[in-house]
Amino acid sequence: MTDLTNLRIFVCAAPISMSLSFDRLMGLAQEVFDQDPLSGHLFLFFNRRRDRIKILFWDADGFCIWYKRLEAGVFQLPVASEGEQGIELNCSQLQRLLGGLDLKHGRRRRRYHRVG
Repeated sequence: MTDLTNLRIFVCAAPISMSLSFDRLMGLAQEVFDQDPLSGHLFLFFNRRRDRIKILFWDADGFCIWYKRLEAGVFQLPVASEGEQGIELNCSQLQRLLGGLDLKHGRRRRRYHRVG
């Protein structure tokens, strides 16, 4: 399992195609963040509509991709500075992002809610 004490979380500011798999995402992790994909850090990638996320990480003996598709609403991404290709988050920001909270104001964003 990934060592959470030294965990860093990187968000790619540019949208990607969700058809990209392990090798292409590893290449983006190296190119965009100048990081070793084998480091155990999390690399987050979103599609253009921001309703899908892929998280790439190394888990001791192989790469894993965690993939989520929202049924309603979109992910609220942090704003990148001019010319910045990637953003670094902390663990609490990642938790809020995945939980549907606006990172800037802490308000709950619209999400799918099962009735019945």
